[in-house]
Amino acid sequence: MRTVVVLEGDQTGQELLEEALRAMQPDVKGVPLVFDRFNLSLKERRRTSNGVVRDAAKAMREAGLALKAAMSTPESRGDVGSPNAIVRELIDGSVILLVGRRLPGVRTVGGAYAPIAVVRMASGDVYIARERREGEAGSLDDVAYREDRITRANCWAVAKYAFIFAEKSDSTVYGGPKWTVSPVYEGMLKEEMDRSASRYPGVAYQPALIDAVNAELVNLHGEPLVMPALNRDGDCLSDLMMQMFGTIASAESMLFSLSRDGDGSVAMVEAPHGTAPRLQGKNVANPLAMLLAGAGVLDYVGTDDATRAAQGVREGCPGAIRDGVRTADLHGHAHTDEFTDEVIFRMRASLAS
Repeated sequence: MRTVVVLEGDQTGQELLEEALRAMQPDVKGVPLVFDRFNLSLKERRRTSNGVVRDAAKAMREAGLALKAAMSTPESRGDVGSPNAIVRELIDGSVILLVGRRLPGVRTVGGAYAPIAVVRMASGDVYIARERREGEAGSLDDVAYREDRITRANCWAVAKYAFIFAEKSDSTVYGGPKWTVSPVYEGMLKEEMDRSASRYPGVAYQPALIDAVNAELVNLHGEPLVMPALNRDGDCLSDLMMQMFGTIASAESMLFSLSRDGDGSVAMVEAPHGTAPRLQGKNVANPLAMLLAGAGVLDYVGTDDATRAAQGVREGCPGAIRDGVRTADLHGHAHTDEFTDEVIFRMRASLAS
């Protein structure tokens, strides 16, 4: 029986996690799972000085699979910081995958019809850059410096997984960094993309500079794409891509720790949205992204029953929306639990057929 580490969160994030877990019970999906739960709420992280985060990360390394709720990150220095950053470091997370999909009745931008996946670095780049200033503070002589850092290992992981996912999803690997302007720093990712392309000759490969990618995204032609990216480029691309599909609810986000052969040693799945404190307790938030995150977990359980159950989620969610069962953000009137109930009903019917 497979163990799934459950990382509990804050506010509406926790409420939506419970909806996903309700849809993952054995009597719904027919897949026996053990849920090892850790309370990673802001209150508990402060109480334990992030000890609970370290305990959860250890359990993730042992189980290899996790489902995460949205969590609050304090803004003040000296507080407990970002749980995402701590988890990524402790499990050696190297790749983040975010897949956008079209939803029935939701207007897209440009030609965003086929799925688009962003495969980005999970660490490094500008997010760990060393920064300093010289000159008189606030004057026109004030100069800022930043020293970014990426590794060959991270470039390899992003490029490798982009081609693995493109092969599995019959997509084109498209995009890349600004390697012409930065041949040493950003060129390292392009080198690894080219190497992966040579190892996957059956995968369509169309390298393009990041600025050209942003311009072309609004003029697509319905082709499924996988876009490898540096950490910050991928962060920006992900936000843009989700808005192109009209809603942040259409995607789940996955963090991978890859072994040297490209297999995932740890996979953590979550919804890309935040804790939405204004919606807490109102039963109106859209659980779609968390339900899809649950399907993402099932993809990595490794059994035929789990694969069928994941497909049932991915058919049941858009099916419910197509038939008018929608939460307020999708211009409907269904409550959070009502949408989950409808998806569960459709899943049971699909698995029984």
